[in-house]
Amino acid sequence: MSDKRTFRWATTSARMLGGTLVGAAFVIAVVTAVSVPWPEIDRSAPAIEEYPAADQSIAACTGDILATGRDVEDAGEIVSAADATLTLGTSIPDTDPEVSDLPADALGDEQSASAVVAAPDGEVRVDVAGAGAATVSDEDLRGYAASPCRTALMESWLVAGSTATGSADLVLLTNPGEVAATVQLTVYGAQGETQPPGGADVVVAAGTQRIVPLAGLILGEASPVVRVTAVGAPVQASVQSSITRGLIAGGVEQTTAVASPDTTQVITGISVAEAPADGGEAGTVLRMLAPSGDATANIRVTAADAVQPVVLERSIELTGGVPAEAELGGLDVGQYTVEATAETEIVASVWQSTGSGEAADFAWYMPAPSLGAPTTFATPAGLEPQLTLANVTDADMTIDLATVDGEQSQQVDVAAHTSTTVRLTARTVYRIDDGGGGVHAGLSLSGDGALAGYPVWPSEAASDAIVVYP
Repeated sequence: MSDKRTFRWATTSARMLGGTLVGAAFVIAVVTAVSVPWPEIDRSAPAIEEYPAADQSIAACTGDILATGRDVEDAGEIVSAADATLTLGTSIPDTDPEVSDLPADALGDEQSASAVVAAPDGEVRVDVAGAGAATVSDEDLRGYAASPCRTALMESWLVAGSTATGSADLVLLTNPGEVAATVQLTVYGAQGETQPPGGADVVVAAGTQRIVPLAGLILGEASPVVRVTAVGAPVQASVQSSITRGLIAGGVEQTTAVASPDTTQVITGISVAEAPADGGEAGTVLRMLAPSGDATANIRVTAADAVQPVVLERSIELTGGVPAEAELGGLDVGQYTVEATAETEIVASVWQSTGSGEAADFAWYMPAPSLGAPTTFATPAGLEPQLTLANVTDADMTIDLATVDGEQSQQVDVAAHTSTTVRLTARTVYRIDDGGGGVHAGLSLSGDGALAGYPVWPSEAASDAIVVYP
C-alpha cells in the first residue's frame, strides 16, 4: 500500500470515528435532557393579597308607627302616631353607635327613622346592632310593632302588606348614606308582574326616608310582593301594615325585607299565642312567590322543643310571577319554624294573628338567613323576647349565646332538623356564635293583644382580601 493510500484510509477512518463519537454524544445528551427536569418559566403575573382598612358599620332603623287619613281635609296626610323606642349597641361592650335622625318627606318637620353608625376599632370592624319598638292604642290604629335596624341593600323584596279593604299600608324607603338613591318598585300581584308609574324613579335623598303608600302602587291586592331595586346608593326597605275591620283597629306591624329569592327559605320564631277559633279568621298564613317561573314548593312546619317536631308537610304549586297564599291549619300554642324549598328561587313569609276582636294584633315573619359567623343583635323594648334557633342541617349544633357585656352566657344544643326556643331579656344586646354551622334564628314577642317578630341577620363579615398585581 502506498503512503498516499494509507494516509487517505487513515483520514477516512478518523472522520468515521469522530462522527460516531459525535453521534453517540448527541444521543446521550438527548436522553439526558429528556430524563432530567428542565427549568420552568412562570409567566403568571405576581400577586399580593392585601386586606382593605376596616370600614364603619351602618344600619337604618325604620322609626315611628305612622298613621294616615286622620285629617278629613287631607286624606293623604301621614303623621307619627307613636314614637319608637330604640335599643342600640355594638359588638364592643359599653360602646354605643352614633345616631342621627333621618327626616321623612311626608312628615314635614318631623323625623322618624334613624341611622346608626359604628366606627372601626383600629383595624377591626365593629358590628352595630339595633331594634325599635312602639305601641299605639288609638281608635284608628292599635297594636305593637318591633323591627330591627338593618343594613341598606341594593335589592330587596317586601313580602308583606295588603291593599285590600281596611288596609292602610306604607312602603318605607330609608337611605342612611351620603349619596342619593333612585329606586324602582316592581309589584307582583294577581295579574303578575307590573311596573306601576308611582314606583318608577323614586328618588330617596341621602340621609332621608321616603314614604310611598302601597295602595298607590297596586289597588285591591290582598297579597302583593314588591321588589325594591336601588341605583346610586342602597336603601333599607320595609312595610308598615295595619288593618281596620269595620270600625275596629285590628293590629299594626313593621316588616323588613327579604334580601333575595332562594331555593330554600327558613322562617323561624313564628309565635302562635292563641289557637284560632272554629270558623274564625285564619291564624297562620304562608305567602310565597316564584318570580322567575312556575315551581312546586315543598312546605315543612315543625314545632320547637317538641318530641315529634314535624306537624305539617305539603306541596304547593306556584305560578311564576303570581303570589300565592296558603293556610297552615290550626296550630297549637307554641313556637314554629316553616321551611319552604323549591327547584327554582322563591321568596316567602308567614302572617300570624292573635284573633279578630278588639284586642287583636298580627305579625309578619320573614325568612331568617343562616348565620355561619358570630353575630351581634339587639332585642327591642316592650315585651319579653324569645329566640328560636332552627337547625335544618343533618348535624347537631351547639350554639354559644351571651350578652355583649358578658353578664349572661349559655350554650344551647340544637339537634339536626329541630328547633329550640330560649327566653331573652328585653332591651339587651346579644352575641350569638353557631361555630360556622349555619343556624337560623328568629325573635318573637307576644303578649296580651300584642304580637311581633323579626329574623336575626348575620353581622357584616370582615372584608375579603383584595388581590394586587404589581
